[in-house]
Amino acid sequence: MSIADIPPCEDERLRIGIPELDRVLGGGIIRGSLVLIGGDPGIGKSTLMLQAFHALARQDHRVLYVSGEESIAQIRMRSGRLEVTHPSLWVVAETDIDRILHMTKTCAPKVLAIDSIQTVLDPAVPSLPGSVTQVRETALRLMQFAKQTGIAVFLVGHVTKDGAIAGPRLLEHMVDAVLYFEGERNHLFRILRAVKNRFGSTNEIGVFEMKENGLQEVVNPSAVFLAEKPDNAAGSVVTATLEGTRPILIELQALVCHTVYGTPRRTILGLDPGRVALLAAVMEKKLGMHLMGHDIFMNVAGGIEADEPAVDLAVMIAIASSFWDKPFDSRTIALGEVGLAGEIRGVGHLETRLSEAAKLGFTRALVPEALSGIHHPPASIILVPVRTIAQAMEESFNPTH
Repeated sequence: MSIADIPPCEDERLRIGIPELDRVLGGGIIRGSLVLIGGDPGIGKSTLMLQAFHALARQDHRVLYVSGEESIAQIRMRSGRLEVTHPSLWVVAETDIDRILHMTKTCAPKVLAIDSIQTVLDPAVPSLPGSVTQVRETALRLMQFAKQTGIAVFLVGHVTKDGAIAGPRLLEHMVDAVLYFEGERNHLFRILRAVKNRFGSTNEIGVFEMKENGLQEVVNPSAVFLAEKPDNAAGSVVTATLEGTRPILIELQALVCHTVYGTPRRTILGLDPGRVALLAAVMEKKLGMHLMGHDIFMNVAGGIEADEPAVDLAVMIAIASSFWDKPFDSRTIALGEVGLAGEIRGVGHLETRLSEAAKLGFTRALVPEALSGIHHPPASIILVPVRTIAQAMEESFNPTH
């Protein structure tokens, strides 16, 4: 039929009740959608699913959690620790796709979870569970089921050692949204990141903290990431990165020391190593800093990734601060992209970043000169426009404002 003849439908979303998860999904669950959640073993995927389904059950929505890896006794043991015991949350231990779909039609849940898709098998397909053929066929049947019935389906997927979803790449193309759960198992924070979403913004993130009773939301990640920032420490600089629509203040740490090897080391965590090497070369050329005889170690505190050019200026100031052993003002943030000629270029959503900095008590900001005339800067922050990296270094360590 002609697309003009199709009546418009409301964007009705089912809110889970966990704001961080709702944010990553684009505002809630779309009826009949298929969502894939991937992550390393032990990162908290099953925990997140149980807590999300408990939140839905508390709203009197019947939900069905299908586990192919645990018995119902093991699920009950974990649900007791997580305090997830609402009677509207139904569980079953099953791997046969025919039985799963039959039970789902009988139970008629609002949302279905399959944990994990690699354990489900189609008896008509002559291959083992987890094979490319089985994953493709079972995911296809679940997708058709979701679209026909309007039941939203969550698929939990294992990842390979390279961090990609195990199975055919077709699986990620087939689903409506792909969410990745990131973070080290021994690390305090977990980050849920949307890398695909047909019904919402991509690159949104949700921040969680792993505690004894499950995952807890981190409402203000900027404050958490900066909570242990040292005062007047050389090599420490705060900047603002943008994750989707959310600004997050992060601390960049740099350590520059004389190398004892013929080739200096560049060990970078949380930043693009190639970008840091490029910025170090610009500093050598434009500032006369002899960094080739020094090792450079850089880290983003809190374990978050910062891969946008807006943090370039902060990276340079952190390296210079450690090289000269001069601390950077702890109430100042630095924002700006740096070009190969040493010029400082503009960044997007500057007002949003500055507003987040103002909330946390920052009083001064180094910003690109081209953006210094923004319409509504926070009243509590003094903007210091800089055009070149030489001017930025002068304002960083010999301020005139």
